[in-house]
Amino acid sequence: MWNRSELKEKAKGKLKGFYWQAFFVSFILVITGGSHNKLDLGSSGSTTGTTGGGEFGLEIAFIAVLGIFIFLALRIFLGYILEVGGRRYFIELSRGGSQISYLLKYFDKKYYKNIIIALLFRGIYIFLWSLLLIIPGIIKMYQYRFVPYIMAENPELDHNKALNFSREMTAGEKMDIFILDLSFLGWFILGALFFGIGILFVQPYYDAVNAELYQKLKAKS
Repeated sequence: MWNRSELKEKAKGKLKGFYWQAFFVSFILVITGGSHNKLDLGSSGSTTGTTGGGEFGLEIAFIAVLGIFIFLALRIFLGYILEVGGRRYFIELSRGGSQISYLLKYFDKKYYKNIIIALLFRGIYIFLWSLLLIIPGIIKMYQYRFVPYIMAENPELDHNKALNFSREMTAGEKMDIFILDLSFLGWFILGALFFGIGILFVQPYYDAVNAELYQKLKAKS
């Protein structure tokens, strides 16, 4: 069993002496799309109206498509590896110490392809379930939340096993994890009031708590 207060107290203790190092790792995770509860593939929204002729509209559409393609390529081939490295950093921090070099640990041809495949399948599954309705997509995000952590400790693991293990870890726990996320809502709202910059200072604490949660659920599974 686990409770929110225990996880948060442990995370605070582990961050002592490592906060700015953890801040840097969390910042990299945020800007590369590796923070929790983000869709990995696809985006929602619409473009309305054109102010020029047909050719101008086509140019804008081409630039938009090219931009999305570049973003997805960077997210998959760079962001996924940094995400797993960042999770390894926080896993080691939860054990009492860490090194920022973990962030780049998996830019190794031995593990690179395997990690990308695992996280790409995670992203595809979440995206496809999100096309049905918002709620199924959110459930899948929680269900596959710990895939990057699992790959961080087992980079050679088959993607199906990583996904299955994350499902096992979160079985019967998703609502409690959701409530844990809600408990940070006040912090993130407060951070957003400072032009959004304040959120970055809360993020290391949030990431450290999630690493503590991973350790608890892994032990249970």
